[in-house]
Amino acid sequence: MKAQIQDFVRQVLNTNHFGVLATESENKPHACFIAITASDNLGQIFFATFRNTRKYTNLIQNENVCMLFEYRKENNLNQQDSTILTTFGKAKELDLANSEAIVQGHLLQHPDLTSFLAATDCALFELSVDAYQVVLGVEDIFWWKLKNDE
Repeated sequence: MKAQIQDFVRQVLNTNHFGVLATESENKPHACFIAITASDNLGQIFFATFRNTRKYTNLIQNENVCMLFEYRKENNLNQQDSTILTTFGKAKELDLANSEAIVQGHLLQHPDLTSFLAATDCALFELSVDAYQVVLGVEDIFWWKLKNDE
């Protein structure tokens, strides 16, 4: 079952290049839509933001975050099956000058972000994934805990 969950997580992250990032600071939640790139081993997810945003402030004050992804697949009856993937972990700012490979990988998936990533007030973040939660239905919830796998 673990291999199936891992394969599913990979499929969702390979087809969804955007997700919803949830942050919190001073007991105030904040959610925003962001462009993401996942590492090959699925242990990290990379994203960028401007430093003058609430998102950035929240990330600096509280590294605990989660990301939500929706995966839709059309079934044989032309209805859509929907699955939710949630990622839990800790985000930290990376040094852009020493992260050229990550920036280039992010630009491969998001070529329209070239000027955004080149901006002096752009910050690159790495979400170090602790766990993935896959929700297939109300009673079909599965976990892949990466930190327990090490």
